[in-house]
Amino acid sequence: MAAIYQAVHRRASSLFCRFHSTYVKKMRYLNELKEDDDFCRQAQTSGTFYLFHNLSPFLQKVGKKYLLPQLSAAEMKRILEKMKETEQWIEKSVLIGCSDEHVPHFALDLGWDDSSSTALEKSVIESELQGSFTDLRKALFVVDVKDSPLLASAQALLRWHESHQYCSKTGQPTQKNIAGSKRVCHASGITYYPQMSPVVITLVSDGSRCLLARQSSFPQGMYTALSGFCDLGESVEEALRREVAEEVGLEVESFQYSASQHWPFPSSCLMIACHALVGGKQTEISMNSLELEEARWFGLEEVLEGLKRDHTSSKQDDGSFLPWFPPRQAIAHKLINEWVKQQTS
Repeated sequence: MAAIYQAVHRRASSLFCRFHSTYVKKMRYLNELKEDDDFCRQAQTSGTFYLFHNLSPFLQKVGKKYLLPQLSAAEMKRILEKMKETEQWIEKSVLIGCSDEHVPHFALDLGWDDSSSTALEKSVIESELQGSFTDLRKALFVVDVKDSPLLASAQALLRWHESHQYCSKTGQPTQKNIAGSKRVCHASGITYYPQMSPVVITLVSDGSRCLLARQSSFPQGMYTALSGFCDLGESVEEALRREVAEEVGLEVESFQYSASQHWPFPSSCLMIACHALVGGKQTEISMNSLELEEARWFGLEEVLEGLKRDHTSSKQDDGSFLPWFPPRQAIAHKLINEWVKQQTS
C-alpha cells in the first residue's frame, strides 16, 4: 500500500511540476530523493559519481587543465568489481545535486573506513582512472570556477557524515538515509541534519581606503577582509561590529550586505559578506596581535596592483612579498572588486 501511495505521489508531483520552471522541478526532484530512500536507491543506478579518498577529490589533468570527472553508475560498478568489492559501497555515497535533465549527482569517499568496509587502495584507483586524489585546498583553485562550489559542498557533506557516526546523547551509531541528507539515532530517536557555522566577512572602508589584514598562517603576502564566527545568539549586525572592534579597534558606522558563500574551511562555514564604513575621524588601527599578524589601510592604486598578482608573482628578488589577495573563487575577492568598482564609478 505504501509503495502504491509513493508511486501516485510521484506521479502527482510530476504533473504538478510540468507547470513550473526548470529550477523548481530540480528542487522538487532533489527533495523527493532526500525523502524517499527507495527512490534515491533507484536513482543511484543511473546517477553520476564524484570520487574522493579521505576527503580529497579525484581530478584528472588534461594539458594544463584540471578536470573533475563524473563516473557513471556502470563505471562505478566496473571499478568495484575489479577491486573485488561489492556494490554496497554505492550506498555510502551522498546526494549533491542533479542536472537539468534530472540526472542525480553523488559524491563517494572510497577512503571511508568503518565497521562494514575498509578503505580502498588510493594508488590502485588513481592508476585505473588515470588521475589523482588532490587536497581540497589546492583542488578548489585549479578546477574550473563553476566546479569549485560543487567540490566544496560535496566534501563538506562527506566530512559531516565522517564526524557524526555516533549519537551525542546515547553514544550509539547513527544511520544515514540513502541521500545522506540526515542521520538518525534509532536508540534515542534523534535526527541529525548537516549544519554550517555562520561567519561574517567584512571589508572595512573609510571612504577612500579599504582595510585588509593577514594572519601568520596565511600564505606569505596574502591579505584579505576581516572575518569571524558569529557567537551564539548574535545577529549578523552584532557579529560584524564586534569582530571589527575586536580585531582592529574600529567602530562601524554603517554596513551593507553583499553576498554569501559556503566555504569548507575550517569546517563548513556560511560566509556572510558585507561592506562596512567607519568614520573618517576614527581610522587609527589598534590591531589585536592575538588574532592578526598585520592589518593596514590600502589605497585604490595599491589594491589594483594587488589584484594583478597571485602567490607565484608576489615574491621579490630579496625574498619579501608584495601584497596579493584571495583568488576569485573566494568571496573576499568579490568584496574587494566591488570596493574598486565603487571607487572608480
